Amino acid sequence: MKKDWHELISQPEYGIKTEKDIYVPMRDGVRLAVNVYRPDAEGKFPALLALSPYGKELQELLLPPQPLENSIIWDGVIEAGDTNDIVTRGYVHVIGDLRGTGYSEGEYLGLHSKYEGEDGYDLVEWVARQPWCNGNVGMVGYSYYGEIQLAVAIQQPPHLKAIFPTGVWADMYRGMAYQGGVLCMFIYGLWDGRGGASGFATNNAVSAMMKELPREEFERRRQELLDNPDIRSFPNLYHLVKYPKKNPIFFDLLMNPYDGPYYWERSAYNKLDRIQVPVYSVGTWGHFFSTRGQIGLYAGVDTSKKMIMKPRGFPTRPWREDFDTIIRWYDHWLKGNDTGIMDEPPIKYYVTGENQWRYAEEWPLPNMEPTRFYLRSWSGLSPEPEVYQDQPDCFVQPPLHVSAKRESVSYLSPPMTEDMEVIGPAAFYFYAAIDQDDTNWIVKITDVDKYGSELELGTNYLKASHRALDTGRSTPLQPYHPHRTSEPVVPGEIYEYAIELLPFAHVFREGHRIKLSVGSMESPRDPEMVMHWHPHLCSSRTTVHRIYRDKGRQSHLLLPVIPR
Repeated sequence: MKKDWHELISQPEYGIKTEKDIYVPMRDGVRLAVNVYRPDAEGKFPALLALSPYGKELQELLLPPQPLENSIIWDGVIEAGDTNDIVTRGYVHVIGDLRGTGYSEGEYLGLHSKYEGEDGYDLVEWVARQPWCNGNVGMVGYSYYGEIQLAVAIQQPPHLKAIFPTGVWADMYRGMAYQGGVLCMFIYGLWDGRGGASGFATNNAVSAMMKELPREEFERRRQELLDNPDIRSFPNLYHLVKYPKKNPIFFDLLMNPYDGPYYWERSAYNKLDRIQVPVYSVGTWGHFFSTRGQIGLYAGVDTSKKMIMKPRGFPTRPWREDFDTIIRWYDHWLKGNDTGIMDEPPIKYYVTGENQWRYAEEWPLPNMEPTRFYLRSWSGLSPEPEVYQDQPDCFVQPPLHVSAKRESVSYLSPPMTEDMEVIGPAAFYFYAAIDQDDTNWIVKITDVDKYGSELELGTNYLKASHRALDTGRSTPLQPYHPHRTSEPVVPGEIYEYAIELLPFAHVFREGHRIKLSVGSMESPRDPEMVMHWHPHLCSSRTTVHRIYRDKGRQSHLLLPVIPR
């Protein structure tokens, strides 16, 4: 009888020997501090390396799993992995502090500067030379720990044999700093621990902009921020611009509101062709950076690869999810054990609505059919376009210093007459006018059941002044905005906007409805923001938004429908 793969993977059999604060010299002489946790036994073992700016000692607080929604001690940066589970199964777990953080020397120049990949290369090769290592090295960890795996793999250290990146964004501009050109304040809050995290453990953080920009250019950009009415209406940000050393890393994001060299250096998506080692990509549906980042990673690498897309939600902390799969992956690539992992379909994904796992050989699914659902009068959403009503829908959004109420317009389809599968990327094309020179479009899609309960499937953003499209890189379901400059809106003029929605996999059950909501405001006090702090900077001016959906301007939602 064929064994279950859980029985085939390495089982816990070793004690743990710990060595702390080992200083490893990098190629430029800066020394990074690492902790080494290894099997308490003779012999050589494969190693898993984890790197971040969060502090290596914090990773030892392996408390029982804490759910974000309920626990006040959920700490979002305990993400290096379960040392006890890793080491007892015959792996060395090496956890290090990035330069300028924790106990390491040097300067921390912000997320994913060139030093992180280079230092990771040097650490991988150092690990491989140690008497307790058999020369096979992998990497492990969630979010920052996952993203840095890409930076290191791009450098191609000879002894890195495979990676297992989870919770990555890959495109730092679109996935982390500015969704749709709209400033996300997640890193501002993560710096000092808002929203349930201990934050960065920097000891020598330096603004790359203060260090690298000519003084005249630095002051020009800074003054633009100080004059920006949206910044001036948000005291936390204005204060930071006045005093950059308070949070130099987020200050650098403020100083770079457009995509360009700063983000290209710090992103992996434009270098994925350099990754040659096997990749296991794990993400979640509905996450503002992980969903697109993980799917983009899978699509962008040309090597042995697998992907899991999991149900919406934040993992418990300390992060322990998927550890049996991690061991199975590394048993195959680092130990040469046959765990059957490469015999299975490369893609595993969870389908909400149906609430079941499925498998696929390629992504997007080859039988997916882009299908239009048109905005209609009286808040309707239909396969047939509007013909008679040419008056727009409208909402008025005051700024946060006037009201915390979020205004929006919504469109609701008739109840489904049969189940409808929607799996893949999606987009929203619409015509609109505003009475200011800019706004943020915030678009949300939900499933409404027979009793009115809603299940959110995804939210995405577009700054109106960033509406320009790169037609060469766009597809109908994935419009691509270059975000290289802004083009102010002419008040009252009608423009067509295209917004890529987050990919999702969902079955709208018979009797359920599709709901599309269009708004422009988020507040740090919104329940979902309090839970995991990532509000976006919104307009400081009361703005009238008009959405057109008449015969000549057929605003529509484009969904990837899977034929029955």
